[in-house]
Amino acid sequence: MQCDTKFDFITRKHHCRRCGRCFCDRCCSEKVPLRRMCFVDPVRQCAACALLSHREAEFYDKQLKVLLSGATFHVTLGNSEKSETMVCRLSNNQRYLILGGDSHHEIEIANISTVQIVTEGFAPGGSARVTGMCLQYTVPGAEGTTQLRLMAGEDANASKRQATAWLAAMHKAAKLLYESRDQ
Repeated sequence: MQCDTKFDFITRKHHCRRCGRCFCDRCCSEKVPLRRMCFVDPVRQCAACALLSHREAEFYDKQLKVLLSGATFHVTLGNSEKSETMVCRLSNNQRYLILGGDSHHEIEIANISTVQIVTEGFAPGGSARVTGMCLQYTVPGAEGTTQLRLMAGEDANASKRQATAWLAAMHKAAKLLYESRDQ
């Protein structure tokens, strides 16, 4: 139980549909859609879970399409010195990062342990420009972690805009994953 209220016949317990903890009506009164658990209609959630569910809904509405469509990157796998131009996208079932180019790689999202944004041009009082991302992940059956470095590449239209949007969306996805794991 997470609520300090004493429950009886008049004061009922309510379960948050996201975390499963018990609360009084006042502490568990928000009704929010919970797409990741396949609830079609809004369901009762505690305040903390409702906030996270609102962020997830915004992610599904805005960033998910960007991740599914993919972007062009210069990809360096492991300790390799050589990079390869590849298209990186999220799989349709949202469980894998798919890297396609001369070679093909699939990285299970659940195996990603660290996400770091690579920036350039940081000035005091100014903003840095996102140019890439470093991911560390485990490979099933292998010891230790493997590093993947994605640097924004130019697509057929000679634009890094799509790659930059993809990096921003992936960063938001990683933050949501870590927040939901911590719950």
